[in-house]
Amino acid sequence: MGLFGGKEKQKIQKGKKEPLFNTEEMMPLSEIRGQTLILKDGGMRAILKVEGINLDLKNFDEQQIVLEQYKRFLNGLSFPIQIMIRNTYLDLSDYLNFVRGKVENISNRVIHGHGEQYIDFLTRIDSQVWLIFIKEFYIIVPYYAGDSDDSQIKRSRRSKLMNILSMKDSVEKVVGRYRSFVKNEKFLNTRCSVIADGLQSIGMSVERLGMSDMISLLFRSYNPTVHGSQGEWKE
Repeated sequence: MGLFGGKEKQKIQKGKKEPLFNTEEMMPLSEIRGQTLILKDGGMRAILKVEGINLDLKNFDEQQIVLEQYKRFLNGLSFPIQIMIRNTYLDLSDYLNFVRGKVENISNRVIHGHGEQYIDFLTRIDSQVWLIFIKEFYIIVPYYAGDSDDSQIKRSRRSKLMNILSMKDSVEKVVGRYRSFVKNEKFLNTRCSVIADGLQSIGMSVERLGMSDMISLLFRSYNPTVHGSQGEWKE
């Protein structure tokens, strides 16, 4: 037998505990306050949803103007941003509920019948998941308090992941994050205003996501197949 055998080997193996990580621990998010995501490392994030411009509908000169304005906008930023392009399918459930409400109030039988046929047509399309794809554009705006802003954002993904796995929340850390949020939220709001003003001047529509929209986006990203079966989040 080897150096450790029998009951001694079983005792050593039994005493060894491997760390277990659930989904919540693997995510860098701590909480959501209003329109702001708070990370476990104290950083803050805002998410802006942007409606893109169809350049194919513009002539060559107009396309060049838009591209130059966009380049000046990016070069004029004094802080980093993350641009996320999300491919997803067209969800007609909200529009279907809207149409049903309108059709129910139609008294004319002929028009009501046409409305019911239109609802059936939309229902068939909506039931065929992944039939119609759309692109969603988001800008994630980061902020860290003080001099750590630039260094924290530029850390490698491996470093960030290891930091998340080794991070254990305590009352002191939660209170510290809240105090930092109250003190520095205005700086994050200023960055969002700069981005919104720059993109709106080009002709893009910009909307900052609130709590319910951020929760929905996160849930759709991590659970795309079951999102439709979940109830709507109420703030």
